[in-house]
Amino acid sequence: MSDYHSPVLLEQSLEGLAVNPQGTYVDVTFGGGGHSRAILQALGAEGRLLAFDRDADALANTIDDPRFTLIHEDFRYMKNFLRLNGVSRVDGILADLGVSSHQFDEAGRGFSTRFDAELDLRMDRRQTTTAKDIVNTASEEELRDILNNYGELPNAHRMARAIVSARAEAPILTTFDLKKALESNIPRNQENKFYAMVFQALRIEVNGELEALKAMLTQAVEMLNPGGRLVVISYHSLEDRLVKNIIKTGNFEGEVKKDFYGNLLSPLKPVTRKPIVADAEELMENPRSRSAKLRVAEKKQQ
Repeated sequence: MSDYHSPVLLEQSLEGLAVNPQGTYVDVTFGGGGHSRAILQALGAEGRLLAFDRDADALANTIDDPRFTLIHEDFRYMKNFLRLNGVSRVDGILADLGVSSHQFDEAGRGFSTRFDAELDLRMDRRQTTTAKDIVNTASEEELRDILNNYGELPNAHRMARAIVSARAEAPILTTFDLKKALESNIPRNQENKFYAMVFQALRIEVNGELEALKAMLTQAVEMLNPGGRLVVISYHSLEDRLVKNIIKTGNFEGEVKKDFYGNLLSPLKPVTRKPIVADAEELMENPRSRSAKLRVAEKKQQ
């Protein structure tokens, strides 16, 4: 676990889960296992923890504990794989979204703009489509939509045109190839910010991250026991908006729906009014916590 990030907002996550020592919990983003280990410490002998990670590298961090099960799958299939493991209802679900320090630091994965590596960006290397495939085969319109919708880039149309123009001369195969293709469209002194937005957009597209998040959140609402807790740490506005909306309104659009008596039709209720963020001490110790927002919800009693 040494090259994986320190778990973000660890104490706040455990407090949000309000762990029942005899309960069943799910960590859908196992990674280095920091959050899972803390949950196991709070569980009693009859408690159970199941964890998911689609990155094979995370399997090396598995925990030798009879109460623990690590599932090498995308969390969008949470419901099916929990049922395969004899679990139909759970008392808490934790998700720490985003990319781990390990993935950023593995130069060959292509997640970081610091290294010249093949444009990969796959969380799960069993899948076939990479960022290189998208950059070299998507239409200009498709690239514009990816950069605009997932990177929120103000000049997405010019960047898409630059990619199409560059690949007409030679395939864009590496991270540095892509940076070179875009460099004339990057504002001076904002290079790191804009390249990060581009790589975020491609990563979300390659891994279907927002669709996976929607699937997991929908299943979480169904699988939580009444009084069970959902704890989600997000790192950018696209993720956080989906989490906030389903907690507050029960849908991803944020559309408020009420019954005949004026009661909000949402199966969850927020435990915290505003998202929890890292304090000054954690910000100094763990830079990854800088953009983290933690939201906690509880399944309403039926």
